[in-house]
Amino acid sequence: MTRRSRIVGFGSAALLVVAGGVSAAVFSPGLGEDLALVLISLGTILAVSLVFLEVGLSEDRERAREEAERAREAERRHKPSEEPGRRTGRTRLPRVRRQPRRLH
Repeated sequence: MTRRSRIVGFGSAALLVVAGGVSAAVFSPGLGEDLALVLISLGTILAVSLVFLEVGLSEDRERAREEAERAREAERRHKPSEEPGRRTGRTRLPRVRRQPRRLH
């Protein structure tokens, strides 16, 4: 989520809660209480949902970071040795004295 979308999301949740409080004070007791209950409930539900979304997104970013680190470590581990004088890409076959090499 971008910073702007966070501000819009949490701001609209706060606006719903404030609107619910204002409606309780302005409208008649029955309508004002009902409207306040609905608006405040929607605002708090939206805020809690956005918090859970933020937690999930941060876990996804952490998991992606760990996978990238694991991939870099695996690449480093499997990279052929670059020692001078050492041949790369060829493996030596096992050999027993006085017997020719055998392919397995």
